[in-house]
Amino acid sequence: MKKKFLFAVLSALAISLPLGIATASADSGALALPMAFNQAIANAIPAPADSPLLDANGNVVTDASGAPVSDPKEPFHSVKPQEYDPAHTDLVQGAWLNAIGCPSGASVATYPATSPTATFTDSSCAIGDPRDRHNEGLLLAKTGPTSNNASAVAELKKVKGITLTELGWDIRKQGVSANAVGSHCGAGAPRFNISFHTTTGPGFAFLGCNSPPAETQTPSLTGWIRMRWGAAGLLAAGVPANNVVDRITIVFDEGQDTGGPDQFGAAVLDNIDVNATLVGHGACDCD
Repeated sequence: MKKKFLFAVLSALAISLPLGIATASADSGALALPMAFNQAIANAIPAPADSPLLDANGNVVTDASGAPVSDPKEPFHSVKPQEYDPAHTDLVQGAWLNAIGCPSGASVATYPATSPTATFTDSSCAIGDPRDRHNEGLLLAKTGPTSNNASAVAELKKVKGITLTELGWDIRKQGVSANAVGSHCGAGAPRFNISFHTTTGPGFAFLGCNSPPAETQTPSLTGWIRMRWGAAGLLAAGVPANNVVDRITIVFDEGQDTGGPDQFGAAVLDNIDVNATLVGHGACDCD
């Protein structure tokens, strides 16, 4: 069943509209769902525990409230997909799947060979996650209406306490982010939800695939775009330079009724970037 669903997803990504059509997304200026829903998602899913900091005797270090302190030497290393679906609608999915990611040094066998004859690297991801051994990609999908109280979510682990300077991903899409062909890329989905604090208190911001626009987009001829937001993009999203990160998630909550040329309800991402560290593989939480 999963293979049939994946085939349908990728087929629709490829043929959604003819190549070469580039139109600004109708939802490029606002979230499809209100901020209250956005924050509800962030609050409803418990953050996974990071590895604790240990003292010289091997004991867990705690803060003033008694909570374990995260080990600052363990860097960002994992993106864990899951689903927010309190009504059990079975209309959202988040999963790392083999063979759908942006290929970096992937083996190919030119017909009629039955063993590898060469390798293939997409120009957008010449530098990828070296730990990705199966060309994994992160599938995020929402079937049906956007108004359904459900979302595909992916948690970025080991980001608590860092100062965020860069975010990004590779997205399976043709040409530019506003193009009609390929993964959905709107103002609200996929997006980074960013919880942080500064010396003046806590903050919350979202950074959508098309809002604010990525500072750099590196497209390839084969249908991937590397997107990056640096200091200016983060500031435009509401994240100041003196931020201290509390939590970052990727949220996909726009369904098949969302306006715009890529009205599709799904996206394939790879090589999630936090401060130039890339994660392009992970365990699947597909229940």
